[in-house]
Amino acid sequence: MPKSKPQTAVIIVAAGSGSRLNNGTTDLPKQYQLLDEKSVLEHTISAFASHAHIDIILPVISREHSSIYQSLALSHPKLSAPIIGGASRQASVFEGLNAIDAEVIKTVLIHDAARPFVSAQIISDVIKSSKNGGAIPALPITDTLKFAPNKTQISKTLDRSQHFAAQTPQAFDFDPILSAHKKAALQSDVEFTDDASIAEWAGLNVAIVRGDPNNKKITFAEDLAEARTKMNDNNKLETRVGTGYDVHAFEPGNEVILGGIHIPFDKKLKGHSDADVALHTITDAIYGALAAGDIGQHFPPSDDKWKNKDSAVFLEHAVSLINAQLGRLVNVDLTIICEQPKIGPHCVAMRQNIANICKIANSRVSVKATTSEKLGFTGRGEGIAAQAVVSIEVPSKD
Repeated sequence: MPKSKPQTAVIIVAAGSGSRLNNGTTDLPKQYQLLDEKSVLEHTISAFASHAHIDIILPVISREHSSIYQSLALSHPKLSAPIIGGASRQASVFEGLNAIDAEVIKTVLIHDAARPFVSAQIISDVIKSSKNGGAIPALPITDTLKFAPNKTQISKTLDRSQHFAAQTPQAFDFDPILSAHKKAALQSDVEFTDDASIAEWAGLNVAIVRGDPNNKKITFAEDLAEARTKMNDNNKLETRVGTGYDVHAFEPGNEVILGGIHIPFDKKLKGHSDADVALHTITDAIYGALAAGDIGQHFPPSDDKWKNKDSAVFLEHAVSLINAQLGRLVNVDLTIICEQPKIGPHCVAMRQNIANICKIANSRVSVKATTSEKLGFTGRGEGIAAQAVVSIEVPSKD
């Protein structure tokens, strides 16, 4: 049988107790603390799940946290069942390495669960640069470095130009790092604080790629507060406003449809669909707020598929585009312009129907009616015009 295509796995180390964050309290460990309604661990896993070069995600957790982990809404084809870690970070990584299929995995990344803001660029960079042994992201030290072996008296000043602050993920050829960890597990007198230090100790070449200040590890309570502020900044919404305008002429019939409400009348509105000028106008206003064209581009009148179609379908599509951007429709202000029929008695029903289609409260929908004082085509009773203004909120891309 042909060998499987070499794959890339990431071990997410999530077995720590987070005691430095919680100061010995019984609060949740940092990897299970919430950032914008999802745990730190969920955000971290998502960063790797969305990366094209990651094939397998293996969380390593504490046995004591198994029930917390199972309560998370975690489901992704790349995500493997968690394994139980060891008494230290080094031991937990070793458990993860031993759980990986060496016949399949060529490259392995090792990442701290408490670094939820890891970028796709860093993931790509460490994978690319690990071909000759290993690679880690790191930041140059900008502060002056002092060496104080007794922690109270400065012994000397170090050359900061030669020092870097290591981050994760750290990427390695799988077989060499597994071998290095096996040897390190036998060394009871050596403390390794990251996997690069094990690789260096074992004689592997480890390259440096540029780190990211945002890829900060959550360690203390102030780090968590900073991460929550950053998450809110990332999810900052901007307000957009869109306007719509539409007209439809009358033709022989026995009712008009406005805002999805059937109003008895001695004429009907002429159009390819159900000619609901009110819903068409709101739909166009939403497309305008999204800079997404107009109703004719999405539902061309030349296409028989839309003949006699309920215009609620068009409005639902426009609203779905807002939802796809993780935004929301804030309000709708609709004005219908005609001499006849009388709109006032139907405004309440229209408001409720529009709110139902848009899935917003009817308090966010305004429906008004006016005449053109006998002027123009509406004043002559030749048709109905409508205009709408909508406001939406969508995540800022700036």
